[in-house]
Amino acid sequence: MKIIPNRKISGWSAVLLPFRNGGAVDWDAFCAHLARTAAAGLSPAVNMDTGFGNLLDESMRLEVLRCTKGAIPGQPFTAGAFVPSQPGEAFDPLPYYRQIEQIQTCGGIPTIFQSFGLANLPSDQIVAAYADFGRRASQFIAFELGPMFAPFGKIYDLDTYKGILGIPQCIGAKHSSLSRQLEWDRLAVRDAIRPDFKVFTGNDLAIDMVIYGSDYLLGLSTFAPDYFALRDRFWLEGDLRFYELNDILQYLGFFAFRSPVPAYKHSAAQFLKLRGWIACDNTHPLSPSRPASDIPILQNILDQLSAFPLDLHDDV
Repeated sequence: MKIIPNRKISGWSAVLLPFRNGGAVDWDAFCAHLARTAAAGLSPAVNMDTGFGNLLDESMRLEVLRCTKGAIPGQPFTAGAFVPSQPGEAFDPLPYYRQIEQIQTCGGIPTIFQSFGLANLPSDQIVAAYADFGRRASQFIAFELGPMFAPFGKIYDLDTYKGILGIPQCIGAKHSSLSRQLEWDRLAVRDAIRPDFKVFTGNDLAIDMVIYGSDYLLGLSTFAPDYFALRDRFWLEGDLRFYELNDILQYLGFFAFRSPVPAYKHSAAQFLKLRGWIACDNTHPLSPSRPASDIPILQNILDQLSAFPLDLHDDV
């Protein structure tokens, strides 16, 4: 796959939902991190996996939307349209309609999570379902989620993917297969059919996919939206420091996204606490945790990142 130098990268960051001691959400810290992410030049993504979207009830997801609207008024953001489902359930579009309406009412762009019913439809009906979503959303993002991340996820075949590219309201699709080849295949299809379509890499183990034409919607970027923005600027300007900074961020990704992968959210909380951005590194009670022995390693990574002058990206 050909490297594309000096391209402007579109970065979307799945924002961690922080918790306090006792299990309550730290809404002030959440709003501050939303504002910090947007100020760095990344577009926030809420109610995603990083924000425990699949573990929150509908009222809590709605509160996240309201807080996001208030924290970054008028600025772009996306939010997960998540519909709980069970194996064998038939596809029901009505809960998706409700999620789409709530997200758009708060000013966000829906990211359509898969469900057992949606993912198990025949290919032509999958495309028809997304086209139907497009009649209710002026813009939306599709989402291919590998089953290693969630049992209701599915990586579509290329014919289905081509069909989704043909839906004008679908501005891009997050791809989380952890396969470079599958993502390269999608970039080739995108370039041939619809060059304006965004292939948002969800591969936290290969964040350099941006040099081949992917954009990103990552959980890893919530650790350091400022350094991700600086990395992206380095690529735009042809600054070879891109590679060194990317290597450090990728080291952070390999460490944080090791098994059990969902525990990366606790790694994020530990890292954000080290940065002084949150007061507590607790996470959702149903989410797995990391040992305290990780903290010195995270501190070492933070020290390496701190060698890069962040004032270079003040005007990003």
